[in-house]
Amino acid sequence: MNRAYNKPDVDVQNQPDTRHIEIDKVGVKDIAYPIGVLDRTGGVQRTVARVNMYVNLHHRFKGTHMSRFVELLNEHCDNMTTTRIPRILRDMRKRLSARDAHIEVTFPYFILKTAPVSRAEGLMAYDCSIRGFASDEVMLEIEVRVPITALCPCSKAISTEGAHNQRGIVTVRFRQDRFVWIEEVIDIVESSASCDVYSVLKREDEKYVTEKAYQNPMFVEDVARKVAQNLCGVKGIDWFSVEVENQESIHAHNAYAYLERTCLDKHGP
Repeated sequence: MNRAYNKPDVDVQNQPDTRHIEIDKVGVKDIAYPIGVLDRTGGVQRTVARVNMYVNLHHRFKGTHMSRFVELLNEHCDNMTTTRIPRILRDMRKRLSARDAHIEVTFPYFILKTAPVSRAEGLMAYDCSIRGFASDEVMLEIEVRVPITALCPCSKAISTEGAHNQRGIVTVRFRQDRFVWIEEVIDIVESSASCDVYSVLKREDEKYVTEKAYQNPMFVEDVARKVAQNLCGVKGIDWFSVEVENQESIHAHNAYAYLERTCLDKHGP
């Protein structure tokens, strides 16, 4: 008989480690997983996320139990929302006997957009992330990346015909003290640009968005300030940052602006 199959069940991870070095984050990374997130129009939207899950490891222990992370993900994947993540973090701390727990969930979020003139429909994907940390308290940060069109005010001012424009990416990160819809943040960003971006445009739509951008020129500074001004009016957001990067069409560099604010005063940034 092969004695290897009769070995006792040894928990190697819980064996002592003599180096006395605590590890800040240990766990599993880049798990592709189907999840459900709240959708303002459809109830729950099914999407595929990349998930990272970590805890701290006390210096006494040799390793952590990797399978427990995936077991927790299996239990909560149907409702991976900002309202559920605090519970996931608390379960991670308890099940893995940890002081700190971290989770990062990155996923595409889809919105059906209608072209402005032809009314043609197409799905737009927005990259979103939820990052959570739990120790004595739980802290959540949500990130939404929104593509925009921006037309250069300087180019318009000095040109007799036309003006250069570019596609930009606005990244909003925020913390909330009550639930905030992802769609609400996307709406704010798109309304703060020269024009928003569509997945499907007919000729009449292209004319419309080109002319709209020309009538609404904005620097990256303008976009960052307008997004910030509008975010401070959202009930539920108590801190945010705004990052704008325009992929310049006539320069060999990108244009960039960044700001962050704590919304203690809801009247302005």
